[in-house]
Amino acid sequence: DDTIILAVDLDSRSSKKKERIPILNIVLFIVTFISATLVQAQSWSFEGVLTGLQFSIPLMAILLFHESGHYIASRIHKVKVSYPYFIPAPTIIGTLGAIIKSKSPFYNRRQLIDVGAAGPIAGFIVAIVVTIIGLSYSPVMPVKSDMVGITLGDSLIFNGLVALIVGNVPDGYELMLSPMAFAGWVGFFVTMLNLLPVGQLDGGHIAYALFGKRHRILSKVIVFALLPLGFLWLGWFLWAFLLLFILKTNHPPTIDDSYYLDKRRRLVGYISLAIFILTFTPVPITI
Repeated sequence: DDTIILAVDLDSRSSKKKERIPILNIVLFIVTFISATLVQAQSWSFEGVLTGLQFSIPLMAILLFHESGHYIASRIHKVKVSYPYFIPAPTIIGTLGAIIKSKSPFYNRRQLIDVGAAGPIAGFIVAIVVTIIGLSYSPVMPVKSDMVGITLGDSLIFNGLVALIVGNVPDGYELMLSPMAFAGWVGFFVTMLNLLPVGQLDGGHIAYALFGKRHRILSKVIVFALLPLGFLWLGWFLWAFLLLFILKTNHPPTIDDSYYLDKRRRLVGYISLAIFILTFTPVPITI
């Protein structure tokens, strides 16, 4: 009993401390924003930088809503987490996304599914809005024999929005995505990767909350299913390696796994898995 009293007392004293300004998080956000702008800027001119901003602003909005969903749900459930860490990188999108560090375990599966699903659902909704607006500014142009570039893979949700906004693209023509539409595509892709039902990814949290220890079977099936897909896109080999040896496929139990999931939370879990299916892209990028 004394130990419990001491723990509560320490927690109450620490809660009275003023929260420090998250300088590192702010700096990383700014650097990531600049990085995402510059990699898509067509030149150093005003028009070139403006093109970069048409990509970076909606992309950062998608990532920010995703991480904010996790953060707000964590605070509601009193799960201690860090502020989001955005990761700048010299990639075609200028970033590797963002992460939030959990500082305390999840008490039950209700917390797990609320926190795990809040981020992808929030980011997915923003990505839909961004894609719809971006597609309305995306031209359909004839394909020339000497054209060289990157072809983005299709997901069910992106194909559906193209059909809705652009309509049928005739043979010999190609849809040239505007910077904003490309940001929407990236948003769907990032959402899909996070929703892989493996380990402690967002999808892993959701799968464990829904299926408990049976999650291990689904987790391993998904990882080994990525291996043959690696022959279509080499990136899947990297993801399979990361999930097997770095991130791991297991998910730790919550403090009390006996808490049942109500119908609303199960619905949220199944909606999240449906979003994973809608955003899944077997061959994301080809040259």
